[in-house]
Amino acid sequence: MKTICIFLLSMIMTQSHSQSKFQSDAFQTEMGELLISFVGHGTLMLQIGNTIIHIDPVSREADYNEMPEAVLILITHQHGDHLDMAATGKILKKETKLVLTQSCLDMLEMDDAIDFEVMRNGDIISLGEIKIEAIPAYNIEHKRSNGTAYHPKGEGNGYILNFGDFRVLVAGDTENIPEIKSLKNIDIAFLPMNLPYTMTPEMVADAAKSFKPKVLYPYHFGNTDTNELIVLMKECKQVEVRIREF
Repeated sequence: MKTICIFLLSMIMTQSHSQSKFQSDAFQTEMGELLISFVGHGTLMLQIGNTIIHIDPVSREADYNEMPEAVLILITHQHGDHLDMAATGKILKKETKLVLTQSCLDMLEMDDAIDFEVMRNGDIISLGEIKIEAIPAYNIEHKRSNGTAYHPKGEGNGYILNFGDFRVLVAGDTENIPEIKSLKNIDIAFLPMNLPYTMTPEMVADAAKSFKPKVLYPYHFGNTDTNELIVLMKECKQVEVRIREF
């Protein structure tokens, strides 16, 4: 029993040490405290109770040898700054649910031992008490030189995680598309803000003013000046804009 207690204490200390490297915010939900850690770029980690959720884990943003193992991993799309199976493999355990898109699966040779599920735009699944909704993520305006969108419609997902009535949107790589602007009852929203791949500050503000999340985090913003968004959202008192290190 003493050996087991020491092992569990070691795991807790390791996880706390890993998470302390990143800025994080805590929110109260009916399922308990939700801790959101801002790992970097488009990469996040969420913890509620003993449930660890990693979103788009990639090696360049963190040493995943030191990160807590996942109960749930969500991959938004197949680009290398979002899909990194080297990082993902380090936080997989037997019970981990890996959620990804068909475009991701098409690029991988998936081990039969991995519990994975492909979600398409509009799909809804549940993991215990947590409900996950997949929503579209795509470009309308921003395109490559050959005329194709950086993120074509139907390839990528944004995800809404429901912790009871508390709803967290991680939008993935997208613009201010109608499917986002028409959302309801979003408590926390992560919207991408860098060119030429996702949104301008004006696009983020347009989306946020439409569906009015309680808290808005721009993420995946690269060198974009986040102060531009603060100015654009200044008169929208219903939305609190939080700028964090990514």
